[in-house]
Parts: sequence; C-alpha cells; structure tokens
Amino acid sequence: QVQLVESGGGLVQVGGSLRLSCAASGRTFRRYGMGWFRQAPGKEREFVAGISWSGGSTAYADSVKGRFTISRDNAKSTVYLQMNSLKPEDTAVYYCAARGRPGSATTLYEYDYWGQGTQVTVSS
Repeated sequence: QVQLVESGGGLVQVGGSLRLSCAASGRTFRRYGMGWFRQAPGKEREFVAGISWSGGSTAYADSVKGRFTISRDNAKSTVYLQMNSLKPEDTAVYYCAARGRPGSATTLYEYDYWGQGTQVTVSS
C-alpha cells in the first residue's frame, strides 16, 4: 500500500512558476513508476507527466512539453513537478499517482494509487 500526499499548489499569474511535490509512504517507493495527472472542471482527468523508478525515463503530454519537468528523489520518497511558463489552461487539480511497476505510463488505468490532489490556478 502506498499513500501519496501532494503539496505546492496555489494561485499564480500567467507566465509564473510552481513546483508541486508528492510525498509517498512506504519503503518500496523506488520500485514504483510515478505520474502526474490533472483534472479541470467539467473535463476528464488527463495525463501530464510520468517518470520511471530510476528517473531515467520520462514522458510528457504535448501540452506541457518544454514547460514542465518531472523528477524524483528516491531517498526522500518524493516526486516533483516543476511547472514554468504557466498558462490559464493549466488551471486544474493536479494528482500524483503511483503504479506497481517500475516504468512510466501515460494512462489512468495503469496507476494503482492516487493522492488527494492539489489545486493550481493560473490567473490572466
């Protein structure tokens, strides 16, 4: 069992930056592929970024490539999402997710554990 707790969300102006953190419980964090998803009001939850257990493989949604960076620190059991050049369309609740396999993944059903989410609001 893995518990995930996100933090770092908030209100930011267009063009600004935020860094989200996701702290995971459990001693086997380093074995899990991790991901970030987001859900805007009235929309389905969508993939944002994923990272393999070692951090050696990452994947991004086209909408965030070049602006967002996913990383992890296995010693701290934490995964991060650095978000730069934020746009109003990035406004959403951001969720951290873990999967019981070491590779990264891009679809919802490939993840087994979810955090409670953190709100990111980008104002224009």
